[in-house]
Amino acid sequence: MEIKGLFTAIITPFDKEGGLDEEGLRSNIDFQIEQGVDGIVPVGTTGESATLSEEEHKKVVEISIDQVNGRILVLAGTGSNNTSEAIDYTKHAKDAGADAALMITPYYNKPTQEGIYQHYKKVAEEVDIPIILYTVPSRTMVNIEPETTKRLSEISNIIGIKDASGNLNQVSREIMLCGDDFAVLSGDDSLNLPLISLGGKGAISVASNIVPREMGDLVRSALNGNLERARELHYKLYPLCKILFIETNPAPVKAAMNMIGLSAGDPRLPLVSVRKESEEKIRGVLKDLDLI
Repeated sequence: MEIKGLFTAIITPFDKEGGLDEEGLRSNIDFQIEQGVDGIVPVGTTGESATLSEEEHKKVVEISIDQVNGRILVLAGTGSNNTSEAIDYTKHAKDAGADAALMITPYYNKPTQEGIYQHYKKVAEEVDIPIILYTVPSRTMVNIEPETTKRLSEISNIIGIKDASGNLNQVSREIMLCGDDFAVLSGDDSLNLPLISLGGKGAISVASNIVPREMGDLVRSALNGNLERARELHYKLYPLCKILFIETNPAPVKAAMNMIGLSAGDPRLPLVSVRKESEEKIRGVLKDLDLI
């Protein structure tokens, strides 16, 4: 299976009472498909997986697969710092019909590189579904080192990595060690262009919740070697990519979505809505892009 292009790390919208907004989720998915993305990632970090109950987590995956109905790929977030729980979520995603699973590095436990390897290896052995690794040390406090990624890439159903390390030297090592059949995807929107230029296969994007068509154009232009167009879009979207991390993700992207009329609601505690000054800065960037 080839993982290539733009995949939106879709938010989980909540209603005014803080419950899952199923209608809003379905509407957001249709918006993404209409705007031409290659796939969505439900219940990742941006989907607030850490504050969803097990029932909600599985329901979001099921709704996403049902609404997509085969039109684009669904890469279901199934990671956990509990290997048994990760296996359960991954089995559920496969049974529900997900195309692949995106699995965050175990957080808080701070496993060694051997522990990281054994965690992913165990899940891959237990569930026959394509698996994409996800390294984001700013949130998990551990990194998948390129040598560990190389070892994991030798497991047949581990097919790629979402790299949000912010380290292009690491990305270069991953691509050198793992080869062209292994998909290295950008996990940081402001680095989508440079990462693809190094040989990455695409991006799992937060900003594409807001601008899926433009971000898709950037990613595909970079993949097709049209660097002039990709560079133009990079600088156009760069302020948005940065402002969406002015506070902890996904609070800023939810604020932006609320402003432009997409279903989002507030984040769940312990995350809170962005501060007034951040809200005004987000609004300013959206105005500059003629989104409001």
